[in-house]
Amino acid sequence: MRNWADLPAEEQRVLREAYQAELDRAPRTCTLDEKILRFAAWLAERDVAFSAADLSPRQSG
Repeated sequence: MRNWADLPAEEQRVLREAYQAELDRAPRTCTLDEKILRFAAWLAERDVAFSAADLSPRQSG
């Protein structure tokens, strides 16, 4: 499984756009934890690992 943080920005963008269709069909939630769980599950089906830690801005080195 690939880590979300290791994906190129363009691939992350494409996945976020593809996930929008899933959001449009899913029941609404305001809970951030639930949103993270749903996105992580969707990404896992695509061999990508995602967690709340991935919400933090990237640190430049």
